[in-house]
Amino acid sequence: MEPQADIAVIGLAVMGQNLILNMNDHGFTVVAFNRTVSKVDDFLANEAKGTNVIGAHSVEEMVKLLKRPRRVMLMVKAGSAVDEFIEQLLPYLEPGDIIIDGGNSLFGDTARRVKYLESKGLLYVGTGVSGGEEGARRGPSIMPGGSPAAWPHVKDIFQGIAAKVQDPTTGKTEACCDWVGEGGAGHYVKMVHNGIEYGDMQLICEAYQLMRDGLGMTADEMSAVFAEWNKGDLDSYLVEITRDILGFKDTDGQPLVDKILDTAGQKGTGKWTVIDSAELAVPVTLIAEAVYSRCISALKEERVAAAKKLKGPRPKISGDRAKFIEQIRQALYASKIVSYAQGYMLMRAAAKQNDWNLNYGGIALMWRGGCIIRSRFLGKIKEAYANKPKLTNLLLDPFFKKEIKKCQRAWRNVIATAAKKGVPIPAFSTALNFFDGYRTERLPANLLQAQRDYFGAHTYERIDKPRGEFFHTNWTGRGGTTASSTYNA
Repeated sequence: MEPQADIAVIGLAVMGQNLILNMNDHGFTVVAFNRTVSKVDDFLANEAKGTNVIGAHSVEEMVKLLKRPRRVMLMVKAGSAVDEFIEQLLPYLEPGDIIIDGGNSLFGDTARRVKYLESKGLLYVGTGVSGGEEGARRGPSIMPGGSPAAWPHVKDIFQGIAAKVQDPTTGKTEACCDWVGEGGAGHYVKMVHNGIEYGDMQLICEAYQLMRDGLGMTADEMSAVFAEWNKGDLDSYLVEITRDILGFKDTDGQPLVDKILDTAGQKGTGKWTVIDSAELAVPVTLIAEAVYSRCISALKEERVAAAKKLKGPRPKISGDRAKFIEQIRQALYASKIVSYAQGYMLMRAAAKQNDWNLNYGGIALMWRGGCIIRSRFLGKIKEAYANKPKLTNLLLDPFFKKEIKKCQRAWRNVIATAAKKGVPIPAFSTALNFFDGYRTERLPANLLQAQRDYFGAHTYERIDKPRGEFFHTNWTGRGGTTASSTYNA
């Protein structure tokens, strides 16, 4: 069997199929394989009919069709399925061959697999792929990491099929794909992308609820608002699809969105982001609120019962409607800035922890097209890091500092109004609380640390002594002088 294919893709669900067709469109010869081999024949007879895609009916046959170094991409469910396929592939691969995981794997699993396969002389790439089925077919955002030696062998394929955007700092057209870093770096950046996606979606939903419940607007009226917002600072894929969703009618001519049950699902990447942020002591409070908002939405039966017993103010917001809609827009924009600032804080902490050299401006460019959070806004993040590569926090960039200042009055008024009217906007609120906490020189944590020292002898630092020098006080006169170990944030 003569090797003739550039890459193999295992997994013929919608993402796998569309990536194969995308690769074929860009001149790459692809071998398609699936655990249920009948799907291979179905794919070749239908979606891949008339293409150069080759079908394989066994792992051995698939590997024999590949040019060296062999490149095999897994598009299967994260977790044990990835490890199982790796073990099936190992007997047929040789040193220098490359396995690629294009699913939403946990970054720690990817780091483990990199070490395992490198110990056997193979190379491993864990890559985030964002953009859904449309992105996979027409050009996704691709975030590869793992074995650096693998990058030259997958670069042409990945950058060939990725979305293309104009770099705002150079004017050049660039692929929304570049090498992220070693180990689990690629999947980590994809995880943070998904966490930010959770935040963006929750913020948009809160704007929707303020207009629906507070201002009593119809779906068509809100669709028109989102259409207008999509022409300005909030220009993004998620605002665009919100416009379309609100304008979509069911078979009876009524808005379909009004008939959808208000319980949200989640696959886990948002939760992973929050868990790792806690491990790294990075306050990604907005993503956390977005995750927990999905959790509270799942309590549908409890909420229905509680609504009959727990009373609050009527949500109707009176006054100048157009003015308040504009204030909601500004609150959404300011909260979005905070969300991305938190996401970048988390990536900085993870890079330090894992010794990754992340290109933060490059990541913004990768997210500028193809992915779910693609937006005009990301071009400004690219510019911020181009101007100052070691920027501590996006909130300190001159552009974003100015934008937050412009939005602050409206942002605060929206949150205050929602609180008075009983409309829940947890993501808007936590964004403002983070902003106020971050800009506060002296927080009440001095009292908190005194409390910890009082009941647990956990010690404290003093403002009139050098950092790193710890003290314990016998607060009651009955305690001793022995202190507990020093503390970490």
